[in-house]
Amino acid sequence: MVSTGLASFLLVLVVSSSLIFFVTDAQRPAIVNGLSWSFYQSSCPQLESIIRKGLEKQIKDDAGQAAGLLRLHFHDCFVQGCDSSVLLDGSAGGPSEQTANPNLTLRKKSFKIIDDLRKRIQAECGQVVSCSDITAIAARDSVVLTGGPNYDVPLGRKDGLSFATEQATIDNLVAPFANTTTVLNRLAAKGPDATDAVALSGAHTIGISHCTSFTDRLYPNQDSTMDNTFANNLKGSCPTADSNNTVNMDIRSPNVFDNKYYVDLMNRQGLFTSDQDLFTDKRTRDIVTSFAKDQKLFFDKFVIGMIKMGQLNVLTGGQGEIRNRCDRRNKDKKVVIATVVEELEETFSALF
Repeated sequence: MVSTGLASFLLVLVVSSSLIFFVTDAQRPAIVNGLSWSFYQSSCPQLESIIRKGLEKQIKDDAGQAAGLLRLHFHDCFVQGCDSSVLLDGSAGGPSEQTANPNLTLRKKSFKIIDDLRKRIQAECGQVVSCSDITAIAARDSVVLTGGPNYDVPLGRKDGLSFATEQATIDNLVAPFANTTTVLNRLAAKGPDATDAVALSGAHTIGISHCTSFTDRLYPNQDSTMDNTFANNLKGSCPTADSNNTVNMDIRSPNVFDNKYYVDLMNRQGLFTSDQDLFTDKRTRDIVTSFAKDQKLFFDKFVIGMIKMGQLNVLTGGQGEIRNRCDRRNKDKKVVIATVVEELEETFSALF
């Protein structure tokens, strides 16, 4: 067992080393019209510093928040594009994306963190940065602060004016019980290729999962592709198919962003069907193996996949808006009252 002190030291060491990882200009995917690598250079030059500093303590205190923020970005981009529609609360127009089954396990704290960052940014720069861009940068910093690669994020997204339906949310997210064919088809329909799909799946190297996301592999019959010792340990944590417990996604280094997820897959210790089938399927097995052997290769491909994903169906220019609050559209009348209340709360908090 690694001591808490040593584990903290190792995490700091890994995080420090991650800062040297950059995808070269030649490797970086092209960016869509309206986005820029230096979008806020004039309007909010301190933007990325505000977000990084705002997340450092959060993630140091609870590395699980990094996985939550990263997952929030994924669930935003794959449904209707990277428009922060997942952050919107429901309205008379219908329930929000948050109530769709795949999003029920999104961390509530993740939404609060994004809006807290929004408040800090608006206090420094005014209402010039979209919630979509804040979410994208927070996802990147969550990777960096747990030991993963540092990379530039193209910016200039606008926030969407509507949320997707529950069915659209379900149809566009990859379920944990999906096989590789489904994974590849879902991503190919949006642009990412097989290498991107396997690299982006590596986000499961951090975070936790609820038992109900994988107990179909344990009960009533054990999945034959699952290592027996691994399965028995999972049964101890999840004694019934409907257990409410949680387990680590990556059994080797659950709080460090590294390539151990792929080592798990090679040892038949992938948690979801959508994970393990990437090694079982001949179309993706060699990609899994290459990432398990070469962490830098994984980091490079993950960065490329994240930059591609972060540009899915983005709104730019005159499209969308820059929300005053991440959970509401600006045109909602409630937002005026809510903003006044929020400002009063902050004033009283400062006084007392």
